[in-house]
Amino acid sequence: MGKRYFCDYCDRSFQDNLHNRKKHLNGVQHLRAKRVWYDLFRDAAAILQEEQTKKPCRKFLQTGQCDFGSNCRFSHMTEQDLEKLSAQVQGEQRSKELQQEGADVPPGTIEDWLEKRAKRLSAAQSNSALPEKPAPFQYPPGWPPVQDLPPSLQAPPPTGWPVPPNLQWG
Repeated sequence: MGKRYFCDYCDRSFQDNLHNRKKHLNGVQHLRAKRVWYDLFRDAAAILQEEQTKKPCRKFLQTGQCDFGSNCRFSHMTEQDLEKLSAQVQGEQRSKELQQEGADVPPGTIEDWLEKRAKRLSAAQSNSALPEKPAPFQYPPGWPPVQDLPPSLQAPPPTGWPVPPNLQWG
């Protein structure tokens, strides 16, 4: 059968040879799927700017569906969607301005998380100088009492205790 090529954008596979791969990579379906994938990572400001320049799609407003889908040259965003997007863009701009001014970064940002992590690591390193006691072995909840378990399921005794000859390993 030969090797197969799997396209992550289109979520399909086909026999891998130069002709098939070239035909697929230049195909309309692949180019659309690739554009949709990269649009997921676009900046909100760029999306808002592009959507504001488009006229609303009449078919989408009337029926809620459009035959052209993501390839439609008209906007499929409602007024509420545009308001939410503009609020998101304004929030991002405010946070950037705060960072540029050197003001305290609001909680929940990466800088806040990094500070907390550094504090935890330094505390863990200072506590690691103390010798740690190993946690005692505990059977999972719902297991029968240790006496009722066969020897193969019983935990080995702690080191330093005498081991009965019938339970010695090896």
